[in-house]
Amino acid sequence: MQTSRFAPLWPVLAVLGSVTSLAIGTSYAKHLFPLIGAQGTSALRVGFSALFLLALWRPWRWHTSRADGATILRYGLTLGLMNLLFYMALRTIPFGIAVAIEFTGPLTVAMLSSRRPVDFVWVGCAVAGLLLLLPLSGGPALDMTGVLYALGAAACWALYIVFGKRAGHLHAGHTVSLGLVAASLVVVPVGVAHAGVALLQPSILLAGLLVAVVSSAIPMSLEMMALKRLPKETFGILISMEPAVAALWALLLLHEQLSGLQWLAIGCTVLASVGSAATARRPQPAAAAVVT
Repeated sequence: MQTSRFAPLWPVLAVLGSVTSLAIGTSYAKHLFPLIGAQGTSALRVGFSALFLLALWRPWRWHTSRADGATILRYGLTLGLMNLLFYMALRTIPFGIAVAIEFTGPLTVAMLSSRRPVDFVWVGCAVAGLLLLLPLSGGPALDMTGVLYALGAAACWALYIVFGKRAGHLHAGHTVSLGLVAASLVVVPVGVAHAGVALLQPSILLAGLLVAVVSSAIPMSLEMMALKRLPKETFGILISMEPAVAALWALLLLHEQLSGLQWLAIGCTVLASVGSAATARRPQPAAAAVVT
């Protein structure tokens, strides 16, 4: 009886667990930057994640047509570039702020898919959040190179969603596992070129494996479980907490202090994402959800 009573909470807890695991894993990953750089850390995360999901899903069991292969390739290359740019941004700007800027990517996709008046309210919130983060009106200074990397990651996230939807007819495990292999083609060579043989140190490999499990494998698995049991709108609202959760964990684990204005900017981004998800049109039953 108690199990059935609390059953509706499990997918909600899964999303919160996913966001928390991602924040903890990324915070830990930042400690590797002085040793192997953002490029090397990203290479280990994406490379180990690809190996883990290949072993889990064994995508060779499914037939992949040439057209589907091209779609997955674009999806994966965009995913790899998104990860690399995001880690490059983390070198010089706080984690929570980088996530808030990156969130403008999926928000843009959501806004462009609708023209209802209420959507302009969420556009305004997102724009306000972004303007508060940029040092345009005497606010706390941010490294503009880091901001540009985060904006690049946001653009890649938007494209990643577009390409992911085109692969929506495929099994999620099929798409994600092969997509991460394609992502490795972008990230691993860059990481090897930057860090070289330092990537092969046992302690570094172990740390990279931990980052991959905590910031990729666990969040992806939890999100896939939640997507099967939650309406997309509810899932979108819950996942919108990511910038705030990232900022809180960065404060605890990395001691990254944010100003009141920066917290307000993150709040605007979260409000825009929650509002967009809450007021989204319910699509007609069709393709399966794509895990992002």
